[in-house]
Amino acid sequence: MNKGIPILALDLPDIEKARIMVEQLGDSMSWYKVGSVLFTKEGPGAIEMLKKANKKIFLDLKFHDIPNTVAGAIRQCVSMGIDMLTVHASGGFTMIAKAVEAAATEADLIGLPSPKIIVVTLLTSLDSADLQNDFDIKVTPEEITKKLVKVAQEAGAHGVVSSPNELFMIRKYFSHDLLAITPGVRPSWSKNSDQKRVMTPVEAVNAGADFLVIGRPILQADNPKQAAETILEEIREVTHG
Repeated sequence: MNKGIPILALDLPDIEKARIMVEQLGDSMSWYKVGSVLFTKEGPGAIEMLKKANKKIFLDLKFHDIPNTVAGAIRQCVSMGIDMLTVHASGGFTMIAKAVEAAATEADLIGLPSPKIIVVTLLTSLDSADLQNDFDIKVTPEEITKKLVKVAQEAGAHGVVSSPNELFMIRKYFSHDLLAITPGVRPSWSKNSDQKRVMTPVEAVNAGADFLVIGRPILQADNPKQAAETILEEIREVTHG
């Protein structure tokens, strides 16, 4: 798999705005992330719209519940033809392992590809000060992420979501077969907004990211397709020389 594949975070309020964006971007983007904003409003309809457009789908609902409940949700995701989906690392080893097992078993049962189970580590909106002030946790985001990635890998997850700042650590200590998906990717010409641990696309690719989740720099651009193509060109320069 190529490094630095961009995923557009389709964080739009309804399916019509999402459809317009997908049509506007055309062949520029192959992967789309459907998160809680769009899915809460439109449900599986958002997935169906992307499937009809022949797009790859990353469902980012960060499932976090008791293992059997998460396994049931995963089985529903398989039936929708999701390509990747997220569970939260704080659900623990058993929950993650049950999610991986449910995806493989259900996919085999109904004859569809099994989605990759991606484990969310620490949100990019949190930094060391937040961890200490809010939770009285006195270790760094990198130290917490390392523990969570270890649990994810041992539970059989296919990849992890982390901030760009933790990518070097992940590539140093964990299998390169483990997919690294990173939000907090901001081109140098865009604003950081509420994400505190960020990198440019080029920096993230050089640090070892397999997928780059990018939202507002494209969604809020005056010309979204031009913004997407500018980012793609930056990535191509570093991945193809």
